[in-house]
Amino acid sequence: MSTQDIQLDIHRILTLLPHRYPILLVDRVLELEPHKRIKALKNVSINEPYFTGHFPACPVMPGVLILEALAQAAGLLTFAEEEYDPAKSLYYFVGIDNARFKRPVEPGDQLILKVEFERHLRGIWKFNACAEVDGAVAAEANLMCTVKPVADKS
Repeated sequence: MSTQDIQLDIHRILTLLPHRYPILLVDRVLELEPHKRIKALKNVSINEPYFTGHFPACPVMPGVLILEALAQAAGLLTFAEEEYDPAKSLYYFVGIDNARFKRPVEPGDQLILKVEFERHLRGIWKFNACAEVDGAVAAEANLMCTVKPVADKS
């Protein structure tokens, strides 16, 4: 099996990300080359809770949620091949540069999330990310993320 053939189903995604409905925005990993790149899928459904208000007459997925989906894919890229316990630490989104939105994402679309690792320096991971629908770019950005321990609340 080549590294491009690594796939993750929703069960494995749930072990790597702390997110749950309605904020879990990755349904499946289609391709994964650890610490290099990931290609993941988000099925966009009319049942998503944000569509009732954004916008009822013409539902469009909010751009910030497209960026969040890309950040979640980046988290999967970082931790898919490592021991990582989301109960002990969280992967935080710490920066967005050069975000551009090229086309609306609507119910029924399949959002393809493509993220490439750029570098890791002083606890910050940097990625180049692109979300596509039917081969057309919907959004793109440079993302920065970090890992922080979960504070003990006892």
